[in-house]
Amino acid sequence: MPRAAWGAHAPVLPMSEHVPKRLTIHHTATIQNPARTIEQKMAGLQAFSQRDDSLASGKKKPAWADVPYHYYVAVDGAVAEGREWRYAGDTNTGYNPAGHLLVVVEGNFETDTLTSAQRRTLDVLVPALARHFHIAGSMLGGHRDFANTQCPGRNLYAEIPRLRAMITEGR
Repeated sequence: MPRAAWGAHAPVLPMSEHVPKRLTIHHTATIQNPARTIEQKMAGLQAFSQRDDSLASGKKKPAWADVPYHYYVAVDGAVAEGREWRYAGDTNTGYNPAGHLLVVVEGNFETDTLTSAQRRTLDVLVPALARHFHIAGSMLGGHRDFANTQCPGRNLYAEIPRLRAMITEGR
């Protein structure tokens, strides 16, 4: 689903252009919510992203220009475009996301497991993005590979070797 379809607002701050060289998987670290539409989820994520706010940990988050991730995979497997891919994302952790194409998956994968729809989507989306942006399987990682965080959660992180193999095998 392109940005226009979910009613994206324009970025509220300048953004830095980048060239994706890595593909990095994140999780929302929130409860999966099949009752909300992907349009509602994206609008809520953008509103949260574009204002100063507090995180669940109590840490303060500054306003970002836009949604921090390039692609969002909902609990039902639907995909929405977040930030335009040509702009570096944002993070609450100590790594520079420039050069990282960011895919976030709905759920807290420290405890949740992928739905079958999310797994099917990732099996198509991740190799397709890697092909499109000429990203090797070895350049796929989880957020925790670059920052001190549990993201994308142990259950989603366990999928990364399988996804790397799919990229490497050219699926």
